[in-house]
Amino acid sequence: MARASPLELQQAWAVALFRRSVLKQRKFEQICASLGPSLGLRCLDLGSDNGVISLLLRQQGGSWASADLTEQAVVSIRGLVGDDVHLTDGVRLPFGDAQFDGVVVVDMLEHVPDEAAFAAELIRVTRPGGRLVLNTPHLKRTLLRRLRHALGQTDEKHGHLRAGYTPARLQALFGGGFEFEGHHTYSRFFSELVDTLVNLALDRIGKRSSAKGVIVTGADVARHGTAFRAYTALYPALAALAALDALIPWASGYMLIARARRREAPRDGA
Repeated sequence: MARASPLELQQAWAVALFRRSVLKQRKFEQICASLGPSLGLRCLDLGSDNGVISLLLRQQGGSWASADLTEQAVVSIRGLVGDDVHLTDGVRLPFGDAQFDGVVVVDMLEHVPDEAAFAAELIRVTRPGGRLVLNTPHLKRTLLRRLRHALGQTDEKHGHLRAGYTPARLQALFGGGFEFEGHHTYSRFFSELVDTLVNLALDRIGKRSSAKGVIVTGADVARHGTAFRAYTALYPALAALAALDALIPWASGYMLIARARRREAPRDGA
């Protein structure tokens, strides 16, 4: 039997960790449902959850490019998917006009310094009729958010320049070039509570966040093997806790996802 390559090993542990994250799995499900089939399409993912979402999206089919805001994140993504991974400052995207049939923005909009310039770039690189999927924190003030901040899980720590978005704000930013088809929120109180507890545990073992969130590497898994094994053992209970979101269907979620189509021609002033 052939020995797995370093790339295959890295992909294996990344997917294994993904399968132990309620929030990441739900995020990927929501993105795929909003984007639709990608087979035969040229697509772009931005933000990409430090690589694992990029990897999984590429496995859905199509030709994919990826980009992120920091060298650390770009290295992480390249380590999982290989080529066609780019560094961007969020002001200018390193792609030609009307190049992509689908664009997925995964928790990146809140990190870019100039959101209007970023929106204009997404309009520029998306083909007419192409689909845009935006995944961002949902702007809502709650006691749980206050608790997270008290525990040090602040927007600043995670590199957020803005606390989140509302559907109206996304429409105002992107409506000149995209026709919005729908939006909804997900990850209600119990899922957010699980995410809070997981981040607290990562803080306790000294796993610090980058400007684009927590990057967990294979070396981290080896270094903190006992902690990660404990998390694996606790995962069924955490998943059951997150599933209690179903008991509060009236509550809005902490994450917002919106889908839109590129207009045939941008509105004046876009």
